[in-house]
Amino acid sequence: MKTQQYFNYIEEKLSTLAVRIQNRGKLNILDLHLHSENFYLHLFNKLFGWQLSNLNSGKQNIEAIDLIDHNNKIVIQVSATATKEKVESALTKNLSAYARYTFKFISISKDASALRSKTFANPHNLPFNPRVDIYDIVSILKVICERSSDEQRVIADFIKTELGSEVDPLKLESNLAAIINILAKEDWCQDASAVETTPFDIDKKINYNNLDAARGIIDDYNIHYGRVDRIYSDFNTQGVNKSISVLAAIRHYYLTNSALLSDDNLFFKVIECVIEKIQNSANYTAIPDEELDLCVNILVVDSFIRCKIFKNPEGYANAAS
Repeated sequence: MKTQQYFNYIEEKLSTLAVRIQNRGKLNILDLHLHSENFYLHLFNKLFGWQLSNLNSGKQNIEAIDLIDHNNKIVIQVSATATKEKVESALTKNLSAYARYTFKFISISKDASALRSKTFANPHNLPFNPRVDIYDIVSILKVICERSSDEQRVIADFIKTELGSEVDPLKLESNLAAIINILAKEDWCQDASAVETTPFDIDKKINYNNLDAARGIIDDYNIHYGRVDRIYSDFNTQGVNKSISVLAAIRHYYLTNSALLSDDNLFFKVIECVIEKIQNSANYTAIPDEELDLCVNILVVDSFIRCKIFKNPEGYANAAS
């Protein structure tokens, strides 16, 4: 891996882990969360020279604390939720035995920047400065960005061991093409409209539809818009317009679930339905779950950008929604 690629690789893998945590079903989230605790334990030990251990893997489980470093007097809660209530829920537990330990909070899936300016109830008066003691992906990446290339290489090697090797662009495109073929097999809507290319403000559409948890997925995967467009174009040169069928399939799942669900729940339900459709297809050749998740996330975000799912902000009435 080239020196200039270390940080980009680290950024991609941490962002992908965050997306997986947001997007996994309830049956898998606990195992994934525990794995994430151990991952961040080792990552923070490497970054800061701490000696964290995982309380959840031992006998002294404490509801409000996941990681602890007795030597540096640090206690940490690792959470997939980033709210003031979640932080205060930990601080208000009986932590009197750790009165001199600094409390830190790690948000492993969501942006926690809004929390750093808030004031928190802290009845046990643990040392806690929200501005510096609350971490999320963005703040962790900022720390890593400031490290030397040798330090970034060590971190990148650790992440590669823990989270898997770097995504092969050729393999990604091959997987995307195969999944597009599966979704295009069924004629969802013969008179489906053509692909929407009218530009619009993605952030406005995210806000307009109250997509809080899904924002991270959209932000992470909208960069693949050109990749998906190129694959669609390649199919078009062969005389087969698969984009219409694929977008119609994703829109079908959006419409059939929109009566009962909305906002983030609807977004994740669409992803779940697409994954289930692919896995149940007789034409599906199984690939690792993380590769399937990646491809489906990319295609659903692409559908969001092309205005096939979720309502468009006022002023963009010319786009199909």
